[in-house]
Amino acid sequence: MREAYHVELGQLAEELANMCSMSATAMELATRALLDTDLGLAEQVIGDDAKIDDARSSCEEHAYALLALQAPVATDLRTVLAAIHAAESLERMGDLALHVAKAARRRHPNPVLPEQIRPQFSEMGRVAVELARDAEQVILNKDIDQARSLEEADDEMDDLHRRLFSVIMDKDWPHGVAAAVDATLLGRFYERYADHAVSVAKRVVFVVTGRMPGYAEDEDV
Repeated sequence: MREAYHVELGQLAEELANMCSMSATAMELATRALLDTDLGLAEQVIGDDAKIDDARSSCEEHAYALLALQAPVATDLRTVLAAIHAAESLERMGDLALHVAKAARRRHPNPVLPEQIRPQFSEMGRVAVELARDAEQVILNKDIDQARSLEEADDEMDDLHRRLFSVIMDKDWPHGVAAAVDATLLGRFYERYADHAVSVAKRVVFVVTGRMPGYAEDEDV
């Protein structure tokens, strides 16, 4: 019975890792849609968001079934509870990629971003996708060192976001209020995406060590 239960826990981890992959792909395509003014890619991200939502529902149903099947304790209980929280964060990552894609669609055929800040968003997209891919590996391998390394990548995202904000707020910003508002919102989406990826990794640290690293996570998408 215990062996079968641990097989189920392994399958749950694979479901979460697949959600990481889906969220990473969504942000990768959304960033390309944003930078290349590609309506087809934007529509693809928007259409595929329901798959991430369904994956969260499936993960949660699986986790609750495991709670009901056998009252887990210690590491097993932490694994199931962490999976429920991680699925929520991963769905939000998909939602944030969706917001990026919708911004690209809303402004099409015009570009959303002025040329001046395109490099910053290209870098933020790269970091965001790498964080999601790394979180996928952390879930599969339970690598605590790799989990903790995600915070360094998140620091890079925070630095990119601060630099972006300083450009937008500069008194010589020449692109108008609408462009500033779009860029501010989009920058926030990438920053929050990274925060959620780090949250997922911290859940794995909790599973392995029994200690939840301290952090304050804003609940807004």
